[in-house]
Amino acid sequence: MESQSPFLAMQRLEGQVKAVLRAADTDLLGPEEKKALASVRRLATDARLDIRDYELSETRDEQLRKAAAAKKRLEKLEKAILAAGTSFGPADVAQLDAQLQQIAGRLV
Repeated sequence: MESQSPFLAMQRLEGQVKAVLRAADTDLLGPEEKKALASVRRLATDARLDIRDYELSETRDEQLRKAAAAKKRLEKLEKAILAAGTSFGPADVAQLDAQLQQIAGRLV
């Protein structure tokens, strides 16, 4: 992951998150858990798009603004994964958290 751009790293992380979400049996979940999983899915997509915008920035000022927005979104995603409950196991949470931190650290 170290040699990848932040966008490619986020794209891979989003795939991992969606794989976990696909494996979750939504029929067994309550309304709050379903809402939390939908939030995780949305935030993962939004974070990927924020990072794409960061990489496509044309000026330094724009890049700094996009980096700040992407970092905020990554923080929200991290909190949403923790709030998602039983769908993400402790190992998943630890791995995803480490990857999110690494991606955020690579943004300006």
